[in-house]
Amino acid sequence: MGQEFPFNHFLNLDPKTAKKQAHEISKSLKTNDVLDIHDNHNDASFSEEELESINLEVLALIKSKLPEIKFKTFFENNLKLINVKEDEVIFWVKTSFIKKTVDNFTKEISEALEQALGREYKIEIVTENETNQNHSTSPSSSIKLEGSNEPHLAIKNVKSVKNTKFILDLSPTNEDIKHKVESQFLEHMKPVTSKIAIDVNKTFDSFIIGPSNRHAYASAQAVAQNPGNRGQYPALYIHSNSGLGKTHLLHSVCNSIKENYPELTICFTTGRAFMEELVDHTRSNTVHEFRKKYSEMIDVLIIDDIHEISNKTGTQDEFFHAFNELHNKGKQLIFTSDRKPKEIDGISERIKNRLSWGLVIDIQPPDIETRMAILKHKAQEIDLFVSDEIINYIASHIKSNIRELEGSLIRLKAYSEIQKTEIEFELAKEILHLSDMTQKNEITLESIAKATANHYRIQLVDLKSKIRNQETTKARHVAMYLARKKLQTQFQEIGIYFGGRDHSSVIHAVKSIEEELKNNNQNISKDLNSIENSL
Repeated sequence: MGQEFPFNHFLNLDPKTAKKQAHEISKSLKTNDVLDIHDNHNDASFSEEELESINLEVLALIKSKLPEIKFKTFFENNLKLINVKEDEVIFWVKTSFIKKTVDNFTKEISEALEQALGREYKIEIVTENETNQNHSTSPSSSIKLEGSNEPHLAIKNVKSVKNTKFILDLSPTNEDIKHKVESQFLEHMKPVTSKIAIDVNKTFDSFIIGPSNRHAYASAQAVAQNPGNRGQYPALYIHSNSGLGKTHLLHSVCNSIKENYPELTICFTTGRAFMEELVDHTRSNTVHEFRKKYSEMIDVLIIDDIHEISNKTGTQDEFFHAFNELHNKGKQLIFTSDRKPKEIDGISERIKNRLSWGLVIDIQPPDIETRMAILKHKAQEIDLFVSDEIINYIASHIKSNIRELEGSLIRLKAYSEIQKTEIEFELAKEILHLSDMTQKNEITLESIAKATANHYRIQLVDLKSKIRNQETTKARHVAMYLARKKLQTQFQEIGIYFGGRDHSSVIHAVKSIEEELKNNNQNISKDLNSIENSL
């Protein structure tokens, strides 16, 4: 959107006569100081007002020939007439993607031109990048004479700016748009922080039910209706991979209990926040207050990502104490994790047993019908119109993470708002960059390492580092085993990739996983299957 720069404050310009004076300036300039309008002149001698008028008429004629959404997306505020030569007309469009689409409608454009101008013309369509390469100015960043909205008009080598008024164009560039779209996507994808506020929009009504989550949904709803010893599930444990709806169910439980049992005190936290709270009380010598809160003052204790207390012995001791106290008093306990209690490394057996006391259920990745239903609900929620073709396209590509499903719509919504345009199928494909569903992803050392790191919730850089804690070492061994199994890569090459390790270290890693499988280690077997399925 153009913003007028107040040159008149510094140059004593007269805005009332700026246009007339600009015309006089253009006449008085020498040959090398002419206005830059493509080939330095307008062969058909059309004024700027006439070019704008022709452009509007051509757009109106094109609009009558095309669907409204297609016209608004690719022509309205995008296609600009910038020059009429003797036998050729030049149009400007914002991006190469729009140009590619507009090129398919040269027949309609040509017919509209013939109706407007009474004769046939050749048509050339140029983009902003092409304008930048061949001219000193571009539509997205140029200084224009007042009264001209055309992108090709700029002053070159003007020796005097007296009696001239300028407008500084601050329209967002393609990089600006890309940055804003990506920022909104990343904000959506950002993990839940340790401080949780109950989201009133996450309710049972807004939760999309499918075969993969029906049991978890019904169990959470039963707990919300009859929490603690009122119902049959005083302890509930839900596990799944990230982004499948566990946290949404927790918010739903909180909202339902707040509505039906306002007298109950709910504590909704995370494993990390529980640990940090204990550390703060320890530093201030007020651990007794922490224990009183978690044993006497809470009616419903909800801890998301309970696995975050792994390898934290002191935190586990306090959790064990709080669990026993609240359970004995008939309070409601709800926990979530990315794996079953027995599969969490780094926590004591007594805590694994406690977490397994109640109902333990999982959520699987949604089927395509559920994914499509989730996308349609999210589109309605954010007021974004997308066709069923786009919904099906996204649902067919993103299969294992609801947060990513919804994030794709956040991207489209951001682009639609910034560009003030409807989203059509080809435009959606251009924005989202989703791979062709018929094209199988190539398996590489990098893809195996990334999939393993994602599964074990550790950083990829840690797999390649010298870190040797139990969790990282296990993940590294699994990644090396899979690299050997899937790629038949040489031990030396695998070792080099994983931080320059000797081939003997890789041999040891592969043999250790093979030994686990021989001993029928179900946890390792499940991990391997899960990682391989994600490749």
